[in-house]
Amino acid sequence: MKVLRKAKIVCSAKDTAHTRAERNILESVKHPFIVELAYAFQTGGKLYLILECLSGGELFTHLEREGIFLEDTACFYLAEITLALGHLHSHGIIYRDLKPENIMLSSQGHIKLT
Repeated sequence: MKVLRKAKIVCSAKDTAHTRAERNILESVKHPFIVELAYAFQTGGKLYLILECLSGGELFTHLEREGIFLEDTACFYLAEITLALGHLHSHGIIYRDLKPENIMLSSQGHIKLT
């Protein structure tokens, strides 16, 4: 679940537009390596994006724990990231915040861009 404070978002028209775009993209773009939006709702002060459960955790956590990935593992993750980014680009979407913290792992070890 991703929780966003409205007070922070509404301060800037740019932030409001980015948040709306993120929700719309998650709702419309379907791909095995992009997180699925199950539901979205809001309360008086917060926006909630209910995302699929990814029990593998953040790629960042795995990288911190292991120090470095073996070449085969790195190539596997890179291939899946490349496929996800290619799918977004084919829809005219540029993913601007690629970092290990925004890459989750499924229970089977596949990546999901968030």
